[in-house]
Amino acid sequence: MYSIVAHGARDLRLEEGAIPDGPGPGEVAVALRIGGICGSDLHYFNHGGFGTVRLREPMVLGHEVAGTIAALGEGVAGLAPGQTVAVNPSRPCGACANCRRGRANLCTDMRFNGSAMRFPHVQGLFRESVVVPAAQAVPVEASPDLAALCEPFAVCLHAAARAGSLLGARVLVSGSGPIGCLTVLAARLAGAAEIVVTDIAEPPLAVARALGATATVNVAASPDGLDGRVFDAAFECSGNGQALLAALKVMRAGGRLVLVGLGGEVTLPIAGLVPSEIEIVGSFRFDGEFAMAADLISRGRVDPSPLITHTLPMRRAEEAFVLASDRAAAMKVQIALGA
Repeated sequence: MYSIVAHGARDLRLEEGAIPDGPGPGEVAVALRIGGICGSDLHYFNHGGFGTVRLREPMVLGHEVAGTIAALGEGVAGLAPGQTVAVNPSRPCGACANCRRGRANLCTDMRFNGSAMRFPHVQGLFRESVVVPAAQAVPVEASPDLAALCEPFAVCLHAAARAGSLLGARVLVSGSGPIGCLTVLAARLAGAAEIVVTDIAEPPLAVARALGATATVNVAASPDGLDGRVFDAAFECSGNGQALLAALKVMRAGGRLVLVGLGGEVTLPIAGLVPSEIEIVGSFRFDGEFAMAADLISRGRVDPSPLITHTLPMRRAEEAFVLASDRAAAMKVQIALGA
C-alpha cells in the first residue's frame, strides 16, 4: 500500500507500507479513491508546519478523502461493500468538558487525521486504504471527487452557523480560496441576500462567482472597492491581518465577523469596536456539520464541482502540491489515491 508522507519542508515521499489488517468489530475498511489538498497540507509541505505546530516525525498527509467500502467488520450496520463514503477525519474523545457540553470540535484530546498538533502525530489519509470506526465512514450519494469535499464544506457550514442568522443578510467573504468559496455556498444556503467576495487575484474570484457570489472585488486592482458598502456579517477566510481590518471597517454596528482563516497577530481598533458592538468570533473545524455536508451534496442541494480544477495521480504528488500552492493556477487540487 502506498502513502504520501511528509518528512519536512519540501520533502514529500511516496512510500510503500503494509496493507492494514481487516476491519475489527465496529470497523470498516475503505478503499480510498480521492484526496483533496488542504491549506494545512500545504503548510506542512512548504514550511514543515504552521505557527508552533511542526513536523517532528514523518507523517502521512491528508484529511479530505473519499472512497468505497471494501469490507465490514462484525456488527456494522447501515453500510455496504462498494458504497461511496467520505471519511470524517475528526475523532473527539467524547469525555472532556468541551465534548460533554456539545462542543466536540473543541475537544481537548482530539485525534484529527493528518495533524501534527500532538505527538506522536495522527497519521493522515493520503493512502490507498484505511480501516476506521464505522461512524467515520459517512455515506455520500455522489462521485468520490465531490464526496471528498465534505470535510472542507463542513468547516464552512460550521462557520456559517457561528455567524448567527444570515437570512436576508449582506455578507462579506474575505479570501476566495477553497474555504472562502465553500463559505459562499454555505451563506447562500443560510439565506444571505448579498454575498460579496474579495481577493487579490482574479482566477479564484471567478470560481467564487461560479459558486454564487453576487459580486466580487479584486482589492489589489481596486483598493477602494468596498467603499460605501455595509455588511451584516463577514467571514475572514484569508488569514491576512489587513483583510481582517478592512472587513471591520465595513461592518454595521452590531454585526458579526467570523474568523475562519488562520493568520498572524493583529492589533485591533478597540476604540471603534466597543461603541459599535461588533462581535468577533472564531470558527474551528466542525462537528455534526460533516453529516450535514454529506447530505447536502448527496441531495444535490449544492454543487461544489467548480472548485475542483485538477486531479493528479499519487505518483505526481509533489507536482500536485506545487500546483496547489499556486493560487493563480489552481483552486482545489485532488489526488487520485491508488493511481
